[in-house]
Amino acid sequence: HNLEMKHLPGADPELVLLSHRYEELERIPLSDMTREEINLLVQELGFYRKETPDAPVPEEFQFAPAKPLPTLPPPQAPTTGSKTPPKHDEGEHPDL
Repeated sequence: HNLEMKHLPGADPELVLLSHRYEELERIPLSDMTREEINLLVQELGFYRKETPDAPVPEEFQFAPAKPLPTLPPPQAPTTGSKTPPKHDEGEHPDL
């Protein structure tokens, strides 16, 4: 569930993890891995393997393997007279 395989002739196989906005998060090379190792990897990443292609996916796996968003501190009001926008940590996404 939530895994799509695309065969690209001549390209080295790799697993490309995307965010819900289709932004690339990580690339994992698969060339040196066996089928069993790849199956274990996707399970460890949180993907759900259906028994049959038309089998239902349990509710808790509908958006898997998405990880929950980090809990962000409440926004702080800028100080009066400040013209610089508040700074955000590198891992923080102010648009979420």
